[in-house]
Amino acid sequence: MGDKKRLTSESNLKNPFFEFKGYKVKRKKIPLDEIIKYRELILDKIVKGYEKLMDEEIKSLVWLVEHSRIIKVYEEASKWIKDIDYKVEDIEEFCYELTNSERIPYFVPGPSGIYISALCNQAKEREITLKLNDLERPIHMLGYRLPKGKKLIIEGEMGDFMGVGMEGGELIIEGSARNWTGAGMRDGKILVKKNVGYHTGEWMRGGEIWVEGGIRGLGKMIAGKIFDRGKDVIPFSTQR
Repeated sequence: MGDKKRLTSESNLKNPFFEFKGYKVKRKKIPLDEIIKYRELILDKIVKGYEKLMDEEIKSLVWLVEHSRIIKVYEEASKWIKDIDYKVEDIEEFCYELTNSERIPYFVPGPSGIYISALCNQAKEREITLKLNDLERPIHMLGYRLPKGKKLIIEGEMGDFMGVGMEGGELIIEGSARNWTGAGMRDGKILVKKNVGYHTGEWMRGGEIWVEGGIRGLGKMIAGKIFDRGKDVIPFSTQR
């Protein structure tokens, strides 16, 4: 009798999922083609901004590293990129387009590095990593005016004037840098995992430069500190 009641009771139970019978879950498709097209559009805008900047700069047969000229190029670069909604991967892609392809007709090391620095400084991300191990030509002046609160990590071998005019950020170079590393920097920290060239810290007004490899030559500092393999090689008090 008890078994009969139990069976009757179980037969009266309703399947709680019965109402959802026949309901099909719609899988959202990832519009990969649209994403690729959008990223290409962003890169195209970055390239066009660079070309507008270079239309003026290539009028000079020789591009000299002068303080007033660097400021002018940076201001122009900031103007051309301010309305572009780019990401870190777009900056990295532009670096390869700049040095490894024929898409961009001209490459001038100084203005190119300043343009990329402007992209990094105005990016939404506070920490930026650029994997530039396979560049055909080194880029100069990356990290220019890197502001406080920004961290820029660069993988690869870099050119001259890395971290020039830094304003308080942190620049990490996983490879080596050439000459004039940290020139004119006001604050912040530069860490070079391998070697640096001549005139390291030239016109330096503050901050720290750490080199884990070797330093070929030091510049004349105004203030700040330089460390070679953990050793304080130039306390700023000796440079007064």
